[in-house]
Amino acid sequence: MNKSTYIPALGRREWTGIYDWVISAMTRERVWRSLVLTALHPRTGEVIVDLGAGTGSLGIMIKKHTPGVRLVAVDPDPEVRLIGERKARAAGVEIDYETAMGDAQLASVGAAGADAVTCSLVLHQCPLEAKQSILENAFRLLRPGGRLVLADYGEQPTALMRTAFLLVQMTDGFEPTEHNRRGAIPQLLLTCGFKRTKIIERVPTVTGLITIWRATKEI
Repeated sequence: MNKSTYIPALGRREWTGIYDWVISAMTRERVWRSLVLTALHPRTGEVIVDLGAGTGSLGIMIKKHTPGVRLVAVDPDPEVRLIGERKARAAGVEIDYETAMGDAQLASVGAAGADAVTCSLVLHQCPLEAKQSILENAFRLLRPGGRLVLADYGEQPTALMRTAFLLVQMTDGFEPTEHNRRGAIPQLLLTCGFKRTKIIERVPTVTGLITIWRATKEI
């Protein structure tokens, strides 16, 4: 995977400027981000990597909750990074930014250098092999005993949620999103080495169910 193949926020570059508004209006953002924060349980002194950090909303939430963590925000889109940096300055928090794909090796963190990794609303946009690469990188970045918290569209078990999810599929493409809709994420986590995986919550939205997963890299 390389920078030329990533999908921009909301699927189209011209929509980047309204990304935050759409996510807030269409995904019950406050609900699922709060669930991610609780599942992540950040602690002072920890290194946390946000893969596909987007405009930085989650990273800012984490830093406000626990100012003593080191937060490394990774995203391939320079335009999105600039938005995130402006938001972080306005919020008065310090975040380290890396312009890179979610499967990139990070010299600033290194293998087994992170206590926790997060990834939100990224995997559903990616082809199957890219989903696996990102999760393999999360596993590589985590220290033994470290935790991964995912928030993304997963299986859509009801007709209502499958219909709602069509909006996401039309925006981000049917091929990558269909893997999520059919419930591929738990098996991918197992394939990438995570042995202990649990669903924290499923959040119904007008765009489908967003699932929060927590997985641990065993010692």
